[in-house]
Amino acid sequence: MKLLAFLSLASIAFAADTRFEISYPASAHAAPVTGRVYVMISRSDDHEPRLQVGRVGIPFFGRDIENLAPGATAVLDATDLGTPVKSLAEIPPGEYWVQGFVNIYSEFHRADGHIVWMHDDRWEGQHWTRSPGNLYSEPRKIALDAATGYRIQLRCDRVIPPVQIPPDTEYVKRFKIQSPLLTRFWGRPIYLGATVLLPRDYDKTNISYPVLYEQGHFSLAAPLRFDQDPDLRQAWSRDDFPRMIVVTFEHPNPYFDDSYAVNSVNVGPYGDALLKELIPEIEKRFRVIRQPWARLLSGGSTGGWESLALQIFHPDFFGGTWSYCPDSVDFSDVEGVDIYHDTNAFYKQFEWRQVPTINSREINGQIRQTAEERNRFELVNGAHGRSGEQLDIWSAVFGPLGEDGYFDPLWDKKTGVMNPRVAEYWKEHFDLRYHLEQNWAELGPKLQDKIHVYVGDADNFFLNNATRKLQAWMKNTESPHYEGLFVYGAAKGHCYAGPLSTADRLKEMAESILAKMPPETIAGWWKQ
Repeated sequence: MKLLAFLSLASIAFAADTRFEISYPASAHAAPVTGRVYVMISRSDDHEPRLQVGRVGIPFFGRDIENLAPGATAVLDATDLGTPVKSLAEIPPGEYWVQGFVNIYSEFHRADGHIVWMHDDRWEGQHWTRSPGNLYSEPRKIALDAATGYRIQLRCDRVIPPVQIPPDTEYVKRFKIQSPLLTRFWGRPIYLGATVLLPRDYDKTNISYPVLYEQGHFSLAAPLRFDQDPDLRQAWSRDDFPRMIVVTFEHPNPYFDDSYAVNSVNVGPYGDALLKELIPEIEKRFRVIRQPWARLLSGGSTGGWESLALQIFHPDFFGGTWSYCPDSVDFSDVEGVDIYHDTNAFYKQFEWRQVPTINSREINGQIRQTAEERNRFELVNGAHGRSGEQLDIWSAVFGPLGEDGYFDPLWDKKTGVMNPRVAEYWKEHFDLRYHLEQNWAELGPKLQDKIHVYVGDADNFFLNNATRKLQAWMKNTESPHYEGLFVYGAAKGHCYAGPLSTADRLKEMAESILAKMPPETIAGWWKQ
């Protein structure tokens, strides 16, 4: 190990003159920038290098900057951390397409007294590679050889333009509001939005309709992929198909493209904002039946977790949830990490053996990424939890506030060492299985016939493991006994949503509404 460390340090020292100098002109951005700069290196020019960044994408490297003036230079060299290649010194000699990038942060004076610098979402869904206002250079083909060294200047004179909001159609409507609650918390304007799918003949009737709140990552596309699903579009227009309103929330924030729809000391009162600001605005603008039995939830992955969490935390407000491949519902398995028993997130210790923790896999079991690789990817994206990625938003939503105003991390992203105190906070506040266990006497009667969970038994992020733990617990519930509905797809990955088509699932949901509808209520929205 000492020899390997020596060789690694030696290679970095040997490549001391290997550097990229990144700047931007005043014509692109007139003011000094606090944020983060990157250099991205690709063998292919099929897309710009910035658009090839991803969990298993091309090599890129990052460094924070503070008050970098127009025309001044930020240096990225062999000492800066990269992913999946750790250092510029390890890039093999050859010709590559290279691109520089400047991610601009904004200053937030939060209501809790902390001042933090983070990326202010521009309605792109917290993706720095395509966020409006960020700066990038023209891709260049350059010969790189760390053995001889190089000093390359990258001028980021291109500006990402504003997001183009899709136009409304007969079926799909969009709106965006400023949230007083979230603006007060963050000290800057924060917005919520909704994309609404209307039933056929909506403008020709005065009928009020049931509503399905479909959750997921930020998107301005039509709910349920309506524009991309010809079978759903055909069913939607039939006289014998239930007429419903389907809504997706837009709630990007400085940490991620989605807030997880709960109140958090780090992200803010998004649970209150959605229920007290956005949903009332939806019910004011559209003819929605304002009754719990007519409010359903669904979603996959991130949306799977929050559709389940909204139902559990607000059992009197929603009438049922269909949760697909939800993020970890029991924190004893968070993408392979047992936060309660593991001492290190990067490996498992079995007597004399140390085995890497696998973060994600292919359906055939092949390793896609280890936990250490995944954490390094996020760390290169952004320090202090500013990666805009999955592990960081979990720590921001589920974890406590840190002394510096950013979240207190569950583990060290460089070493993997766990913090048991933070794990206990996660458990007490957001472990859904534990929350049900602690509050079953109150929640059990309110959740009868409302929980439906679907997941592939080869989920790429091992989300089936935590789901099975929730199911095993629910099988033994008493006073009342309620097992929920759990469906597993054999050899199915992320994000399995069950055997039914979207149209058939909507019919199933409509039948659930009819079963819970008060007697003598006229269901003008579905004439079977």
